[in-house]
Amino acid sequence: MSALITRKWGVLIVLSGAIFLEGIDIAMLNVALPAIRADLGLATGELQWVMSAYVLGYGGFMLLGGRAADLFGRRRMFLFWLTVFLLFSGLGGFATEGWMLITARFVTGIAAAFMTPAGLSIITTTYAEGPERDKALLIYSGTGAGGFTVGLVVGGLLTSVDWRWVFFAPVVLSLILLLAALVWVPKPQGPAPVSRRVDVAGALSVTAALVLIVLGIERASHTTAAWTLGTLGAGLLALGVFLAVERRTADPLVRLGIFRSAPLVRANIGAMLLAAGFFSFQFIVVLYLQELRGWSTLETSLAMLVVGLDAILSPTLTPRLVARFGNVRVIFGGLLTASLAYALFLRVEADWAYAAMFPSLVLIGLSFALAYGPLTIAATEGIAEHEQGLAGGLLYTSFQFGAALGLSAATAVNVAGTASQSAAAQLDGYRAALLVPLVAALVATVVTAFGLRRGRRALATGSGARDAAGAPEREAVPAAGQPT
Repeated sequence: MSALITRKWGVLIVLSGAIFLEGIDIAMLNVALPAIRADLGLATGELQWVMSAYVLGYGGFMLLGGRAADLFGRRRMFLFWLTVFLLFSGLGGFATEGWMLITARFVTGIAAAFMTPAGLSIITTTYAEGPERDKALLIYSGTGAGGFTVGLVVGGLLTSVDWRWVFFAPVVLSLILLLAALVWVPKPQGPAPVSRRVDVAGALSVTAALVLIVLGIERASHTTAAWTLGTLGAGLLALGVFLAVERRTADPLVRLGIFRSAPLVRANIGAMLLAAGFFSFQFIVVLYLQELRGWSTLETSLAMLVVGLDAILSPTLTPRLVARFGNVRVIFGGLLTASLAYALFLRVEADWAYAAMFPSLVLIGLSFALAYGPLTIAATEGIAEHEQGLAGGLLYTSFQFGAALGLSAATAVNVAGTASQSAAAQLDGYRAALLVPLVAALVATVVTAFGLRRGRRALATGSGARDAAGAPEREAVPAAGQPT
């Protein structure tokens, strides 16, 4: 028994390290962009593609990555794509031209799209559903969120030496994780999947749809309305083709019946809106601190460090709250806290002291601790083991879509709300853009409230202790092969 416990902790440490790697990689690059532009002589459009390329690879291939883990083996997919992540992160550090860096980031994003849902599904299939899995997922998600926060500071420090270390540092961490994964991540013991046939038409159409939609959203504030509408229209057309294919194929990439689970749908909507609010808020606050206030990159990073409170609270406070109140109530509390945090920051002034910002930043860290991990639990709870990769792919696709949507919306509102380059006009633009995360958090709160209502009905009819506690009720989800 002790050997089993040791192995489970080893698995959790390795996979938490992988999600930490993914978070720190994104955050460090955000901080390094100005130095990269100066050294490689990139125009603003090219610099934007350094970020957009990763988003396209990550968001566009996530569903395919999640399903590949179910079909071809979670351990195999995790190890292979972690190796690809390691190699192309390192290649990015050697880039001497913009196209080299953009290509490396695109492939790195694809690697993350396959690696992340594989890692999540290894956790959900290693730990039994219930308190044990819940605690593991909360540690896992808290570590990932902590990676993003730590990356802001580490990225500032590494960039002050040489921006190329922002790409070389993840190589060292990736190599350590790869060696540890070979030891700790167990080989599959159960039966192989019934079918390993790949739904090629579904894979091509959904990947095209996701790439086009993410591209349209990501570039919306940097191109013409006609180009944006055309790109989004093409993406929706590809999505329609994908849905038609999935209804007819015997072995679909995404079994459409999985969306009959109301908790899964609510969790994915909540995840999308949580990411939209968090990333748009962080983006606007960084602009406010650096462009209006004149703070340095390192000063800004240190100011945002308090948001990393979630890395401490997720594995300590959140499991106790989930055990006592259930997932839905904890998620609801987290989203209400986020709404309050964003509302408080709307009062921002041109000369605000850090003490005035501090309550919002603390509340955002608390809200992420309360909502992020439980959303991960809710999105995978009650899903059959052979579809855990798919559930993870859906969840991280939602996060990626939300981040792209929130950033684009905040950028567009900021530009529209800034009448001139004066300090007063800039402040007006920031205040207008700060409405984006507030609206996202409020809508997510309303969506989550429907889960509270179902929990109360379950309590009234006496159905299920976990439902009565407010956790996401498990609704019937047809098994694979059943009519959808």
